[in-house]
Amino acid sequence: MNHVDNTIYLRRRSKVCLPVPAQKEVGQEALLPLNYVASMLKNIESLGFAFSEPLIAECRALSLDQLTDFYNALVIDLRKAKGAHQSYLPMYPNFPAQVMEMSRAQLYFNSIVHYLTDGKLFPKTELRKRFPLLANVDLQIIECGDQEEFERLFGQIAGSNTSLSEQDKEDLAWFVSTYGEDSARLLPDTIPQKENVAAIAVLLVAHTQNPIEFVQKFCRTATDILRLAVAMSEGDVSLALPAKFRSFKRAERGLLLGLLERQTNPTEDMLRWKDRWIRLGERLHPGEYKRKYPQTAEAFNILRNDLPFETFNRRVEKALADRKVNEAVADFAARPGDFARRLDHLLRIGDTEGQDAVAATFAEVAPKVATPVLLQVRQHFIARNSPMPLRVFLPKGNVAKAYAVENTLPALTQSICERVVIGCENALMARFRPLSPLGKVFVDEALSHFMIPFAARSASRSFRTLARGSRLPLPADCKTLRFFVWWKNGKERTDIDLSAALFDQDFHYNDIISYYNLKNYGGCHSGDIVDAPRGASEFIDISLEKAIEMKVRYIVMTLTSYTHQPYCDLPECFAGWMAREIASSGEIYEPKTVQDRLDITADTKIAIPLILDIVENRVIWCDMALKRNPIWVNNVDGNLKGINLTLQSMTQLNKPNLHDLFVLHARARGELVETQEEAETVFSVADGLPFRQDEIASEYLA
Repeated sequence: MNHVDNTIYLRRRSKVCLPVPAQKEVGQEALLPLNYVASMLKNIESLGFAFSEPLIAECRALSLDQLTDFYNALVIDLRKAKGAHQSYLPMYPNFPAQVMEMSRAQLYFNSIVHYLTDGKLFPKTELRKRFPLLANVDLQIIECGDQEEFERLFGQIAGSNTSLSEQDKEDLAWFVSTYGEDSARLLPDTIPQKENVAAIAVLLVAHTQNPIEFVQKFCRTATDILRLAVAMSEGDVSLALPAKFRSFKRAERGLLLGLLERQTNPTEDMLRWKDRWIRLGERLHPGEYKRKYPQTAEAFNILRNDLPFETFNRRVEKALADRKVNEAVADFAARPGDFARRLDHLLRIGDTEGQDAVAATFAEVAPKVATPVLLQVRQHFIARNSPMPLRVFLPKGNVAKAYAVENTLPALTQSICERVVIGCENALMARFRPLSPLGKVFVDEALSHFMIPFAARSASRSFRTLARGSRLPLPADCKTLRFFVWWKNGKERTDIDLSAALFDQDFHYNDIISYYNLKNYGGCHSGDIVDAPRGASEFIDISLEKAIEMKVRYIVMTLTSYTHQPYCDLPECFAGWMAREIASSGEIYEPKTVQDRLDITADTKIAIPLILDIVENRVIWCDMALKRNPIWVNNVDGNLKGINLTLQSMTQLNKPNLHDLFVLHARARGELVETQEEAETVFSVADGLPFRQDEIASEYLA
């Protein structure tokens, strides 16, 4: 079977798989003329891409028809990756010069006319000829791949030890629907993430004849079964939001109830999500199956009628409230994951002797704690006594939000913190050691700027994806930042506002470039468009030199749905940024200069795609949303408190990074060396490793 989707392969690995070369007629050249491929390369260069030499050679071996088909499909993918699949016509089409030349009075008058006509009238403008683009852009190289590597993607996504994004789920759905029964061959041996089990199980139920073996193997707890029922009802498998359960067929009810009956004492686990199970029970009708599934029927009876049942949580919460640390630790020892999550609390309420006992017990059970949790506990205690003003949490759910509270944790002794860190590291290295040897290992220091991808469920679709809080370097020749947004009306008129909020190094608000302040800081806004029946675009330019002169450090890119439609209700909305050397050269939208483009699809009205730290010359990958209603008006001024808090949260995250992860692997599986030349294994930013999140999550977070 030869199934490869180059759209998936290109996005995840910057690779493509070519068709088997067609047999050529007698007398035809064995290879196509080089100029055929050169013409294709010239066109994709304008989008910021190039081919590797092996891929060029493979292209020449194709027939002209094959090359044409391949090129046509590839260009569609590349144009969409850079946002070049849409046309761009801002209010001021000679942006930025046109805006910079106009008086504020004229800009104000033009805006009023546009607003009074509900976006029907635009200023009359004679389009000027633009100077060609002046920029040295590093092209992204597309490599030649193969089907075997492409098929491994399925196992890496499915076996990821993090939650799946919507894009991940769509890619898995392509594999299962395309490969059908052969999907079983591609499945990994283990799927550590419970949410992923539910997502894959639903696909197998829909596209294969016998999914029961998979379901029975991986649905091991009552909560696993609840997630499966939620997934079958197209709900949120993270369980952050209640699900509206659909009506199940009789066979489906039998499947779910039968799985529950296989569990050992499922009642306690079901009580964790009592209300959800009661709602699900209304759809499963367990009373009808009482003779066949007696344990399950009794569990539902306890839930419905509030019958007495002692639970783990009730016991440990009482012990913690009474400050009986030893009792709590004895219970937590049987549940290492819960122990790890409550470790700081246990250490805070214990005396010196009690702290020693807690740390010692945790070190014993740490080998049973999941890798992502151990890494986060390790990082927490490394920075436990550092003077960070905020504690930042990223709660689970399908909309990315940051929750920050003042850091009022009392200090713990450094020796206790170090014991916890050592306990985590020993457990991690013991887990990594049996994996294949790495030999001499070089770990790029630049990986310390990239966070470990622990949760992707709310990540936006983009050509490249990073963990929130990761910091990308600005291109060396970037002198002007150009933000952009493109959207199309939903069911009614839709006004999306692009803004850039400016803050100093102490997070004090300086100013904004937005629809109500079109120019400042050596930059400007392309004009506010309030209706997009056929699509609309807005741009913002900011001069880095001028912003630094004005004591700006952070620039927060924000998108606000002024007309209050959530982005998930729009047919299309995306945003991103370009790095421009000379703002006045080239077209307003030059795909070659686009650094990142994200689809904005969250159930929110305020999105913060990224933050720029122009002192350190880094882009902070944000991809966050604000859910609260504005204070008085739906723009940046009305949401300034939330934007400021998001800025502080993203710049003060205390999260594990990729450098530390790969150093632990190197210490466990090989020998660290100082230069790439000495190394047999290299972990580096240069080869795109931080963007291969499925590979990291499945092979290094196991």
